[in-house]
Amino acid sequence: MPVTSPYASRLARIPVERHEVEVLGGTTAYWAYGPDDAGTTIVAVHGFRGEHHGLEPVVAHLPGVRVVMPDLPGFGETAPIPARTHDLALYVEWLRAFAAAVAPGADILGHSFGSIVVAAAVADGLETPRVVLVNPIGAPALEGPRGILTRLAVFYYWAGARLPRRLGEAVLRSRVIVRVMSASMAKTRDKELLRFVHEQHDTYFSRFADRDVLHDAFVASVSHDVREFAPRIAQPTLLVAAQKDDITPIEKERELARILPDAELVEIPDVGHLIHYETPRPAADAIARFLGESL
Repeated sequence: MPVTSPYASRLARIPVERHEVEVLGGTTAYWAYGPDDAGTTIVAVHGFRGEHHGLEPVVAHLPGVRVVMPDLPGFGETAPIPARTHDLALYVEWLRAFAAAVAPGADILGHSFGSIVVAAAVADGLETPRVVLVNPIGAPALEGPRGILTRLAVFYYWAGARLPRRLGEAVLRSRVIVRVMSASMAKTRDKELLRFVHEQHDTYFSRFADRDVLHDAFVASVSHDVREFAPRIAQPTLLVAAQKDDITPIEKERELARILPDAELVEIPDVGHLIHYETPRPAADAIARFLGESL
């Protein structure tokens, strides 16, 4: 039975257009939500294994803001960058080029792995007035409360990259394993919302180009964190963190807020690493206030 998004009616009221742009010799697909003449534009970067649909529930609660959301290279509808390793350096170079081409001077937002890409790009010179990091990776993933599960994930992606290609791809796209990942991150007790979360992961979590890109991106995601770049981010920065995040404990997010030169931390209770699915309204409210927008 199809699952209806609890945010569908809100999202349907927001205009959206799909576009493509050439970046680093490849074609990046992106979607522009909201009015073209909006006073605020945000470039939003999704997380690992995701694509632009994942942040749509947050967009649904930002009706007056223009949000530009690309699919990262190698995920969703954006093909890998030709002849490149998809490590953090590549994603930083790509984001700086994409933002300059499509929305120069826009605010910048990153979720999860996207928070690492955004932080690294801003530290590397991406021009933006303000930074928003949702579920930021504020400490090494291997040090989190589920460090053992992260180590299992390291083996999973390693094995998927080294098994015979057909078998490796099947393992990495396994619906059973995707469901385990989804269930481990979800905190909601609302059965309908949980069905929506699982349906989103079932639909979009395996839209990666191939196992090589997936392995590259995974290695990047567990080899870096926002702390590495925080001292070089001078812009006002909003951290939207979850009090039950198993990837970065809230204590580490509070430490990250102290490291950043100009940071504000908003903590959302009763949610983990899926703020964008489970509590998009509080996240959007915090973002709108930070950006000076009235909803």
